[in-house]
Amino acid sequence: MKIFNGTMQKFGAPDTVICQFQYWSVLLRPAQLTLGALVLIAHEPVQSFSALSSASFTELKIVTGKIDVTLRKAFQYDKLNYLMLMMVDPDVHFHVIPRYAQAREFAGKTFFDAGWPGVPDFSKINGTNPDINQLIIKHLISNWG
Repeated sequence: MKIFNGTMQKFGAPDTVICQFQYWSVLLRPAQLTLGALVLIAHEPVQSFSALSSASFTELKIVTGKIDVTLRKAFQYDKLNYLMLMMVDPDVHFHVIPRYAQAREFAGKTFFDAGWPGVPDFSKINGTNPDINQLIIKHLISNWG
């Protein structure tokens, strides 16, 4: 399946795609707020969560279950936040932010959760590059739900 709406393209599709379902795609968030930060984007061309089809909502349960299992297995998060902000990008999407009480090491880099234990701090990003992001994607795919 090759569905890349504007929001998906903004978040790096096709290079950042981890998994595509019929109604949803899971992408690595290029700006890693925390290790393994993702974007979960709906395929349906709607700009309101309530406008999604019932089939999309049904599949959302499956997708979020896979995300939960995958991120727990891959990075042992402490909490998992789903944020639906939709202030800039109009397509229905969530920022999926694994939360960590302690720093995590991956690919020789230390990743911090600057907002812990409060709300995620979107002003403090863990600097990565395309190579590190591809390593994170490969690690997530190898641990996929």
